[in-house]
Amino acid sequence: MRSSVMPTSYRKDARPPAAVSAVGLRKSYGDQAVLDGVDLRVPAGTVFALLGPNGAGKTTAVKILSTLISADAGDVQVGGHDLATDPQAVRAAIGVTGQFSAVDGLITGEENMLLMADLHHLPRREGRRTTAELLARFDLADVAEKPASTYSGGMKRRLDLAMTLVGDPRIIFLDEPTTGLDPRARHSMWQVIRALVSEGVTVLLTTQYLEEADQLADRIAVLHGGTIAAEGSAEELKRLVPGGHVRLRFTDPAGYRAAADALRGAALDDGSLALRIPSDGTQRELRSLLDWLDSTGIEADELTVHTPDLDDVFLSLTGGTNEPSEEAVR
Repeated sequence: MRSSVMPTSYRKDARPPAAVSAVGLRKSYGDQAVLDGVDLRVPAGTVFALLGPNGAGKTTAVKILSTLISADAGDVQVGGHDLATDPQAVRAAIGVTGQFSAVDGLITGEENMLLMADLHHLPRREGRRTTAELLARFDLADVAEKPASTYSGGMKRRLDLAMTLVGDPRIIFLDEPTTGLDPRARHSMWQVIRALVSEGVTVLLTTQYLEEADQLADRIAVLHGGTIAAEGSAEELKRLVPGGHVRLRFTDPAGYRAAADALRGAALDDGSLALRIPSDGTQRELRSLLDWLDSTGIEADELTVHTPDLDDVFLSLTGGTNEPSEEAVR
């Protein structure tokens, strides 16, 4: 009789392929280990956020993955290419927008774009077409012939990212791309990033803005002390921190008292007729609570779920302190 079990070599991997993977990534400056055995896996077509305090090693990791500096140890694959043996292929597959703008303020936005097209060895006609398309896409066509020094911070950042896209990379490293931008410019940049990912581009993002990671990232890794302290979706990370609860509010005092008598572990708020029940906010726990309410005939007028936010996660995992600056240890 034939076995119905599929041979291991033919089993389909349910996970999407990795655009970026690193195993055992290490980098030290003197006696200071900036990265001390970091493992990363960035699925293709997603946003992966590397979160951490100043000096945690975020920029060092991006510089290694983008071939700007070498690692002391570790196996790295970017876009299917081995970083150690084929760095040129890695460079051809990626785009990088660093912490500090690469825009030349002495020339126009269009000239910045054309210069980047020349660096990518695009034919003149193709370079001009690509420049025009990207300037229009990033809402910079009206200021294309003005010196970049006259641009606002948000406009310079958009131009910086447009320059990164000249080579049509499928993997983009964004190192704190919205630092120093006002809320409107930051939200505009988020829209650009979402649009890129919807087209299949993979983004590895470093940031200190917890809201940014929460808004954009499919997965988040918290880097602390040279290692990954935790990794998961925003919701998974929030469940790591205690303090989550379900709040039941009643308008009927009798229903409130009945629920309070039955739920001995709940915290009572007699003034607002509300119960606070410890919960990790999972679907299973909520279903169990709702089933219990139905079975007892108790009707709550309002149910709200409260979970810790990324601020709580960040402070819990990092102790709320900054680490030595990456520049300071060199």
